[in-house]
Amino acid sequence: MFFKRTKRDAARASTTSDSHEADSIATMPEPLNAAQVRRIVEPDTLAFTTTRDLEPISGLIGQERALKAIHFGADIKAHDFNMFVLGPPASGKSTAVKAYLHGKTAEGVTLLDDWVYVNNFLDPNRPRALSLPPGRAGELAKAMLAAIDELRATLPAAFEAEDYQVRARTINEEFSSSQDEAFEALNSKASSQNIAILKTPTGFTMAPMSEGKVVKPETFNGLPEDMRKQVEAKIEALQKELVVILERMPKLDKARRAKLDVLNKETGAVAVSEALREVRLAFKDLDNVSKYLDAVESDLVANAALFLKDENKPSPEVGARQSVLTRRDPRFRRYMVNVMVSHKATLARNADAPVGVPIVEEDNPTYGSLIGRIEHLAEMGTLVTDFLLIKSGALHRANGGYLLLDARKVLLSPFTWEALKRTIKGRSIRIEQPAETQGFATTQSLDPEPIPLHLKVILFGEAELYYRLAAGDPEFSRLFKVQADFDDSIARSPENDLAYARLIGAITLRHGLKPVDASGVARMIDEGARLADDQEKLSIEIGRIADILREADYWAGTSAHEVITRDDVAKAITEHMQRSDRLRDKSQESIERGIVLVDTGGEKIGQINGLSVLQLGDFAFGRPTRITARARPGRGRVTDIERESHLGGALHSKGVMILWGFLAGRYALDVPLALAASLVFEQSYGGVDGDSASSTELYALMSALAEVPIRQSLAVTGSVNQRGEVQAIGGVNEKIEGFYDVCLAGGLSGDQGVIIPKANGQNLMLREDLVQAIDKRKFAVHAISHVDQGIEILTGVKAGRRGADGRFPAGTINRLIEDKLRIFAERARALSAGGNNSPDGDRSIS
Repeated sequence: MFFKRTKRDAARASTTSDSHEADSIATMPEPLNAAQVRRIVEPDTLAFTTTRDLEPISGLIGQERALKAIHFGADIKAHDFNMFVLGPPASGKSTAVKAYLHGKTAEGVTLLDDWVYVNNFLDPNRPRALSLPPGRAGELAKAMLAAIDELRATLPAAFEAEDYQVRARTINEEFSSSQDEAFEALNSKASSQNIAILKTPTGFTMAPMSEGKVVKPETFNGLPEDMRKQVEAKIEALQKELVVILERMPKLDKARRAKLDVLNKETGAVAVSEALREVRLAFKDLDNVSKYLDAVESDLVANAALFLKDENKPSPEVGARQSVLTRRDPRFRRYMVNVMVSHKATLARNADAPVGVPIVEEDNPTYGSLIGRIEHLAEMGTLVTDFLLIKSGALHRANGGYLLLDARKVLLSPFTWEALKRTIKGRSIRIEQPAETQGFATTQSLDPEPIPLHLKVILFGEAELYYRLAAGDPEFSRLFKVQADFDDSIARSPENDLAYARLIGAITLRHGLKPVDASGVARMIDEGARLADDQEKLSIEIGRIADILREADYWAGTSAHEVITRDDVAKAITEHMQRSDRLRDKSQESIERGIVLVDTGGEKIGQINGLSVLQLGDFAFGRPTRITARARPGRGRVTDIERESHLGGALHSKGVMILWGFLAGRYALDVPLALAASLVFEQSYGGVDGDSASSTELYALMSALAEVPIRQSLAVTGSVNQRGEVQAIGGVNEKIEGFYDVCLAGGLSGDQGVIIPKANGQNLMLREDLVQAIDKRKFAVHAISHVDQGIEILTGVKAGRRGADGRFPAGTINRLIEDKLRIFAERARALSAGGNNSPDGDRSIS
């Protein structure tokens, strides 16, 4: 036994009969033994020497349900059966999904399309999207660039050729001779009538002549009137003929230019056709490319003059430098090809195999990186763009395959979640500015043709996020119909222990670590149970297991070990904890120095040690806290000081209400519960939540009512229901270890320990040093299922059960409490009769 009967117990018992004295002394139950607080694996039970002797496991263990869901979600063809993979971080869910999808890629069952954007010559603001067989998008882009390079050399040469010059000269001469003949005939006619046709800067004019010389105006004005009228009539008639000739000139020039245009087109068409011939031959099997080349050829022929204005005339050879100049020249951008998706790299790896499905994991799923974007260039203070500035997104690269996204990152990126849903529903990728989707005007001037979408989107996230989306977004469940739910642990069994060892072996091979011997594997299995907080489970958080093994490999190297041993694993775990426990040390120091008041010895009425857990990142530690209770006559209410000061959470308030329900249900059967009580976590400044201290608070209140002291060498955790049953809580290992560390710092007395819910016994995987202390009976862990058991351990006094007379046995805790509450009720009745309806000034609330 760890506890003895106190003098106070004996004094109280002396006021009763001998039988009552004997009945009121509690019999202390045996605490848990070392085997019950930590389940370990003996290395001798493992049938191997090191993990090198084992076949590494492929895939995950214990995730059959999730793996079946992944297989189903990846294989079903329906576009709305996208997948949400949920589970805790580092559970290996991403690795499992990618491993299965890469297996599908290796099968090479899918042929994918390349996609390009090209200029729409009829409507440049609506670029066209062309699909091509895998690997041919880049070929088309290079072929078009080579064709333009060639035209930069051949078109000017064609127009400088002698044949073209002769034909062009003939057309111009025809126009010139026709014009000259008309003017010569008119001039001859005018000369025969002594009229001169003169060309001035402002046009043509006519004047009379005499003896081959133009008559001066003053001389002409001196002529007889009838002679002047005759001359003027001749001039007027000749002017009309001149007007006719001049009106015919634009028509003749238009005809000339039309003939030249036909000549230019014939000349350009030959050069363009020759330049595009190889492109047409290379893509003659693709109708959409052939139609595009038709449009290119028509536009090239119509705009052959662009090539005649080339200041940097290229050499006939097509070289890399020339291609760069062509690509940068704004005149020729309209004929380039913007490759959005190309599978050439995949083909290069295995030219004989068909292209497998793409697997794209986008680590930064912003709107632009997911949907694609249209970039702009600043020219003369204006933002301009064209189809070559359209940039692909992850959806383009994953089209035909699988897109892997972190759900939380998608939701945190503005506009991205709605755009993703819109794209999945529409089954096409439409590139537009985010502001446009909201109806705002932007500098965007392009409306690219949408690209058809055929892919599966796979989101990764925690279970809480999945359920929130399912509840808050009606479209989510219609688009993500496959749920792959990863567990974070597997059941303990000899088969799973061996599978765990094979998993450890696989991790060491993947990371190039030393093999782990049987003792190291046994220690890893123990730690797996600790991570799972369950003696019957093993954690399969692959990331955490791999971290421990990599740290253990480091320590094995510093110790010149050829294999990773138990000591290396233990050191890795200890060192990791020490790197994170500065705040825990500060907390322990504050208790050791008496700044935070926690007693580990003696007895106090209405005072008890509670246990809580602080979570800081991935490190959690237990911290004992003093809880006190005071009781007096009142209106039957318990004041939760934490709640009154707005430091208590909803769950903690619920726990206080439950313990009040227990008090009322047990002790206020025939009298009112005329109680005014207060409960508080002493020196708590950061808020309290959770109901794991409700049994602890109940014990403190029972002690205050019964006026029976509680042993301060004990700490308590556990929630309670209205029937007094003690229920399981979380963080039991950290809570026990936190109080043990406080006791250890002050010196173990042999009667220190903790009281936990019996249901938490299966969660115990305590530290090895604490287990040794328990084995040496220097520290105790008591597992109980009811508050009556707990109060007996804490006080050494029996709780007591109601007898046939409806009363608890004299001297028991329950009898003392009931008697005290009867006294309170009588006092309240007396005060009420005296006209005071507020005994003891009670202002408490429940």
